[in-house]
Amino acid sequence: MLNNIDRKIMYILLLLIIFIFVWIFAAIEPVSRHDWMLENMLVFIILLVLSLTYQKFPFSNISYTFIAVFLIIHEIGAHYTYSFVPYEEWFQACCDWSLNQFMGWERNNFDRIVHLLFGLLWVYPAKEFFIRRLEFSNGMSWFFAVQSVMTFSLLYELTEWGVAMIFGGKLGMEYLGTQGDIWDAHKDMLLAALGAFIPAAIAYKMGK
Repeated sequence: MLNNIDRKIMYILLLLIIFIFVWIFAAIEPVSRHDWMLENMLVFIILLVLSLTYQKFPFSNISYTFIAVFLIIHEIGAHYTYSFVPYEEWFQACCDWSLNQFMGWERNNFDRIVHLLFGLLWVYPAKEFFIRRLEFSNGMSWFFAVQSVMTFSLLYELTEWGVAMIFGGKLGMEYLGTQGDIWDAHKDMLLAALGAFIPAAIAYKMGK
């Protein structure tokens, strides 16, 4: 019989195996090898931090699931270079339906979707850290969880800008993925904030 610790380890290993399969797929002939490498710097940092802190602060299974889902979606974006993820073709092939037409979009918005999902998927692990590790109240934990998502979203946009300035040219523009929108960074940060705020507000209202 497996105890709770063994079951938790098995579950984390299962998530890791699934992620590795997706990572291998994403590593095979990406649209831009150099952009794929830059995008995966974030993944390596996250996995390194999670592995180094596991003994002192293991997250719950649901938090690890949210993190794994985000990393898998990020790998899809990294493989295609966010601006070229063919979600329109996927919807057309699967459902004979246009998401862009339905939403009134004129650009590839996969990056915007992922920024929204960043808020949705990371706010719970952040809340778990604040309530368990720092022993904040439920309300304060949700408040700082939303603030942390907004902070990391800001830092990511600044990092994108810095990387684009360093590498410049086509690679810099591929990594930025603005698609000509001068307000791209602002919209990305807003979506991350909304993604974090909505579930936090609902959960807090329900006393969760």
